[in-house]
Parts: sequence; C-alpha cells; structure tokens
Amino acid sequence: MAILEMTELGNAGWIGHAGPDASAAKAFYKDVLGWTINEMPMQDGSSYGAAMVGETAIGGFSPMPEEDGSWTIFFTVADVDDRVALAQSKGAKVITPAVDMPGVGRMATLSDPHGARFALITYESMGA
Repeated sequence: MAILEMTELGNAGWIGHAGPDASAAKAFYKDVLGWTINEMPMQDGSSYGAAMVGETAIGGFSPMPEEDGSWTIFFTVADVDDRVALAQSKGAKVITPAVDMPGVGRMATLSDPHGARFALITYESMGA
C-alpha cells in the first residue's frame, strides 16, 4: 500500500490534537503508541510538537489549550476558501474561519451536517 503525500488533494494528510494539557497528551500518546515527539519551531517563536512515526510526521499537538481534548483530521484541498463555501452550502458549519498560518498554509475548521469536526488545509508548498 502506497503512502499518499500530505499535499495530495483529498488526503487526510495530518491529524491535530487540541486539549487542556499538550504536555500530558504528548506523554500519553508517546507511551501508548510509541510515537517520538519532535518539537518544531514556528515562525512566531512558539513550538509545535509533531507526532512522528519513524521519520514521518503524521500530526501534532496544538500549543493553544482547549477545554476539551479532541483530534481533528486535516483534509488537503486546492483552495480552502472555495471548499469552505461549498461545505457550508452542503450544511457544514464553520468552527474556525480560514486563516493563514505562516510556514504551514491556509486552514479552516468545520463541522459536517452530522456534527463531526474536520479541517481543510492548503499547504504553502502547494504554491496556491
């Protein structure tokens, strides 16, 4: 089975964890799943804990605390704003409007018509 590139359109190329205690979450998943957590410096001076499977980053832990813990799947799209509008026309609700994350790309978080949370992302490396 081939591994899709993060930038492959439609791919669920990244998973993001948010919760009240990123350090505790990193330790939990490191122990339970055997992940290595690499701290990646961000352009704003903060760091982002990337979950590694072997040499591949598959997701990470948000440094911004949230009351309840959750995982969000990031689906790759060619144009976040276009796809957010389409999703809304099909009954999705915007949780976090589209925003540019320097060094990463443009992303938005939504809930589908059934209440499931997901995110859309266009990576900077896609040359959008």
